[in-house]
Amino acid sequence: MSTLTFGFIGLGLIGGSIARAIRQNLPQSQIIAYDINADTLWEAAQCGVANVITTRIDASFSDCDYLFLCAPVQKNDENLSAVKEILSPKTLLTDVGSVKSEIHTEIKKAGLEGQFIGGHPMAGSDRIGFINSKAVLLENAYYILTPTDSVPENKVTDYKNLVQQLGAIPLILEPAQHDYVTAAVSHLPHIIAASLVNLVRDKDSADGLMKMIAAGGFKDITRIASSSATVWQQICLTNTENISTLLSSYIASLQGIQQELNAKSGDDLYELFDSARIYRDSFINTASGPLKSSYAITIDIADEPGEIAAVATILALKNISIKNIGIVHNREYEGGILRIEFYHEEAIERSTKILCEKGYSLHNRK
Repeated sequence: MSTLTFGFIGLGLIGGSIARAIRQNLPQSQIIAYDINADTLWEAAQCGVANVITTRIDASFSDCDYLFLCAPVQKNDENLSAVKEILSPKTLLTDVGSVKSEIHTEIKKAGLEGQFIGGHPMAGSDRIGFINSKAVLLENAYYILTPTDSVPENKVTDYKNLVQQLGAIPLILEPAQHDYVTAAVSHLPHIIAASLVNLVRDKDSADGLMKMIAAGGFKDITRIASSSATVWQQICLTNTENISTLLSSYIASLQGIQQELNAKSGDDLYELFDSARIYRDSFINTASGPLKSSYAITIDIADEPGEIAAVATILALKNISIKNIGIVHNREYEGGILRIEFYHEEAIERSTKILCEKGYSLHNRK
């Protein structure tokens, strides 16, 4: 692919990660960035991600081959009027929003259907902002495209090729289909996680006992509750019907489970957990999707200052990237247990060998 120029209207976690992936995989590309946060723009320029930064949506973007709308969902709609004034006919306009029907409606109103392909990388983090963006965030993630009926087929093909070059997996869906699917596998889970966290907050004792011992499974299933409140507020306000429909089904399911629980129906409760286990295990090793593969090991460590840093240093010296590291707070383990999560499966074998050679005991794999 020849040298391309990319524009970004908004440079948060997702926009920043796409920009970083472009810089990593297409290093000769030109990247122009706008954001309302001056510190974000400065950081993008300082770290070499952006070639040009601007504090306005202006003619700086007129030469772009691709222009990404990466502000929050409702803000993208507002930005369209400014974008339309400076948009070149050659530019492919796209977005990264978690809801697609509304942006397609706004695109139609603006008369830009001939040069728009909706986009949604199914990737994210409980961290927000450009400072937490990473090129690897896109790796092996589904990147959903929702082209209009009017956009040329060659533009769709080019965009698919770009997504693959960035390490993601393109998947074409209709906007309405996208919104229903993501309501089930992304939007509803965020509501469930947030409500569960708030339940513990509201039912906790005055001394915060629940909060103190919350670990393991609770933290795993509620991690996404740490995501941006503004982003998820807007998603709920723009994909309301789909989320509400699925929420009704979920509430009915919980009510059924409550009845089985009160009746002490052992067979039904067993079926609940067993069927869920079987279905989840059918995609636990899939590289992408709503539940990412987890490449992690747990090792025994001494309860001494500097032990976590020592392990991290050992792996860093062997060029092994750590995605996450932390103590497993679980009383079933007598000593200290350190859980290390990696970006790639191959890192598990390498890390296991290196740490065993250094005298660490592999506790188990999770």
